[in-house]
Parts: sequence; structure tokens; C-alpha cells
Amino acid sequence: PQWRCRKSRFFDAARFGGFLAVEAFIIGEQPRKTPRMLERARRGGMSMNLERLQEAEAEFFRAYPGGFDDPGLAAIGKRHPVARLSAFARDAFPKSAFIRPGAVLNDAVRLIGRSSMVSMFEKPKFRDFCAGLAPDERDRLGDAIRKMLHGRGGSPRAGFETMVDMLLGEKLAKWSLVSALPYYFHPRREVFMKPNTVKGIVATFELSVPPYQACPFWEFYSAYREEFIAMREAADPALSPSNAAFSGFLMMSMRGL
Repeated sequence: PQWRCRKSRFFDAARFGGFLAVEAFIIGEQPRKTPRMLERARRGGMSMNLERLQEAEAEFFRAYPGGFDDPGLAAIGKRHPVARLSAFARDAFPKSAFIRPGAVLNDAVRLIGRSSMVSMFEKPKFRDFCAGLAPDERDRLGDAIRKMLHGRGGSPRAGFETMVDMLLGEKLAKWSLVSALPYYFHPRREVFMKPNTVKGIVATFELSVPPYQACPFWEFYSAYREEFIAMREAADPALSPSNAAFSGFLMMSMRGL
């Protein structure tokens, strides 16, 4: 289809690229379009505002014809070593690692500490929280992480809710901390949750999700993830070499829609 574009005025990589604009655009396999999903989107079977997504897509390629390989974005991507951290997560958290929950938590602290997406204020608090856990609590948190990364059925939800419950007692139940480990381990399946970005995407693209709350809860995470992936599949594959890259594209597009 031919889309009419307003003058591109918001894809300023230097200004808006500090957080997620192009992070990890080199990670993961190229996404596969799902014809059924695209057809559902065209027929209005999805709750997103597809017209806005198409407009944002046209604006993006007008500003950056090379997509995420464009020189204007490539420099920003170097600031975010998501590919390296995802490789670290896969090496640190195989199923066999969870027989030693203490080592798992130490590696979780390392991963959070190296993340460019987690707040610098949350990193030392999470480190101190893990260091102060009693042995049985370390086992419980380690098992929660195992369920989030390797669980099936309702197990990921149980792990998610256990982690939230444990962090809540120390006022550390933050979306970024709860979503970071699953995202790095499954960068194509899971989503990183940065509150302001998530709220903006929900409002701008009219996603059908439960009302946002500052305290993480599974129903919102699950619904947002489903809507996010549906948007990714409905968009040009060049916009989503990773979920983080697609989130960055959406974040940048919000400035002009």
C-alpha cells in the first residue's frame, strides 16, 4: 500500500536513542512473517491501531532508508551490548545450573549489573537484596528464575509472581528487574518492560491490555507481550531483528504520532 507521510520530525537517533532505540538489533534470527496474523491485522482482528503502525513504519524508513543498519542508528546500537548479555544468559542459566541456586543468583546479579536497560539506582539494590537472602530464600528465588526461563504451562507465571512477591518486601518489585532476565534469555520470545516506554506504546498504538500498574503483575505482562509480538509480526521484518529493536522503533515513533 501507498502511505502518506508527514514530514519526518521525530526520528532523531542522537536524541531518542539513549535507551532502547536500536539496542540489540544484531541479535537473533530474522523474524518470520505470519500470513494469518497479517491477514487478521488487516481485517481488524487485532486490537492495535494498524494505521498508526503503518504510518510509523513509513516515517522510519523515510528517515533511515537503511533501517537498523543505517549509520545514524548503528552508532547507538554499540552502546547496548545486548547480544553479548544474551549469550551470557544462555551460558549462565541452562537447566543444569539450577542445582546451584547461589551461583544462579550471583550470575543474575552480574547480568543485571551489566545491563544498559536497568536503572543505575536499581542495580546495587538488587545486588544487596540477593546478598542478604537466607539460604532457603536463595533457593526460592533461584527456583522462581528457573520457572521463568524454563517452565512450561503455568510455571513461568508462578516464577514471575514469586519473584515479584519476594522483591515487593524490599520495595524492589520493578518491571525492569522482573522482565530483564527472561528477556535476555529469550530475546525473541520475551519483552523488556520499561514503564514509560510501555505506557507510551499502549496509549499510542491502542493496545488491548489491562490497566497499567506500577507493581508488576502477570496479566498485564502476558497481554502486553502478546500484543507486542502481534505488532512485530504485522510490521516489516526489517524493523524487528530483535524485540528490543522493535521496542526502540515504537518508542521513537511515539514522538511524532
